[in-house]
Amino acid sequence: MTWKKPGEAATPAERKAEAAIAAVESWRGAAISYAYVPGGLNNVNWRIRVAGAPHDYFMKVPGEGTERFIDRVVAHDAAVKAHAAGISPQVHHYLPAERVEVATFLDEVRTANNGDFMQPPVRLAAVRTLRAFNGVAPLAHTKTIFDMIDEHLEQVREVGGPAPADMAWLLHQYRTARAALEASGLDLVPCMNDTVAANFLLGGDGKVWLIDYDYASNNDRGYELALWFGEMFFTPDQELELIEEYFGRGDRRTVARIAVFKALADVKWSTWSMIQHRISEIDFDFYKYGIWKHMRARIAMHDPRWAEYLRAL
Repeated sequence: MTWKKPGEAATPAERKAEAAIAAVESWRGAAISYAYVPGGLNNVNWRIRVAGAPHDYFMKVPGEGTERFIDRVVAHDAAVKAHAAGISPQVHHYLPAERVEVATFLDEVRTANNGDFMQPPVRLAAVRTLRAFNGVAPLAHTKTIFDMIDEHLEQVREVGGPAPADMAWLLHQYRTARAALEASGLDLVPCMNDTVAANFLLGGDGKVWLIDYDYASNNDRGYELALWFGEMFFTPDQELELIEEYFGRGDRRTVARIAVFKALADVKWSTWSMIQHRISEIDFDFYKYGIWKHMRARIAMHDPRWAEYLRAL
């Protein structure tokens, strides 16, 4: 980790970081150093050290173009509520003009990876953490998976993003699934909507933390679980174990809802990726990621059980 002091910025990202540091009133006059924290597809992240502070800080600066996807006010509200629930670091500063958030930097934790969730104690602790966030007070904004997909479809047209040859077929399946889910009723709760492994932090005491609420909204809790299940590649038995831990029981309808939401999650993130492919300045192969997500959605919708799942909703 390379540390710098304000005034030593050599890149546009470092200059943005220094501008954000200068905007925190309580830090003015203090000796400060900062270092880049790798990772993140929506933000450029920094570790901030302030002389005399009891801990370091984690500062995230929005990436270019992310305002298309992220409501930073809602994300901040979600992070504050998650901290109150005991599952996320404390947020100390939010800078509306810069859309920058500053939280406690957690030292005694590490970022989770997919392999960690193959351990039953870890995944069971993680599903309890997700349930805790889903149980906080409602957020100011409701954005369902359907709203997200429709928004991304419009955005990908605006930026001229690519689409697979069978996009019309995928969208027909999406609309059929949407109609079935809406007819069955939605269970709207606060969801963080971005349950990749890197958004879980593991403590040495077995605690699982949840971070990064950029995509948070009120959404169906089944989608929250489905997205996580798909990202972790859980087996059917592992999924049932987690459904039972979360709900207290597992049944055919819940399994079917999560299976359908998993496919819709892949439609959502594949379309998001094709927008990012056009606009993002972050060094990541969004096109490859999007094609992979399209493929997974296609496989799920061609599965002989797809029609059965829709009938079970």
